[in-house]
Amino acid sequence: MADAPETLDMEVLCMQMIVAAGSAKSDYMEALQAVKAGDYETAAAKMKSGDEQYAAGHEQHAKLVQQEAAGDPVTMSLLLTHVEDQMMSTETVKLMVTELIDLYRKLNG
Repeated sequence: MADAPETLDMEVLCMQMIVAAGSAKSDYMEALQAVKAGDYETAAAKMKSGDEQYAAGHEQHAKLVQQEAAGDPVTMSLLLTHVEDQMMSTETVKLMVTELIDLYRKLNG
């Protein structure tokens, strides 16, 4: 059980990335709701907040990629796979919300 602290550290890191992705996704969806209500200022603030949350998770993810690239393999787990899924879905939500905000701007002049 010598690698238990390393496993625990990886679990904590994964949970931090999941929380960051989830928070970002929530902010992006709140931005969309704000735009639908005509509140572009709140929408911009929520998009910025979402970007900051996503960047925090992405920074941790990049460290894992760098670790792997340096020859120190990262052990895949269901939790890490969930991280990957959450990061990708959050990026997709951001792209779609950005497009919808642009569309609302065009429609509402």
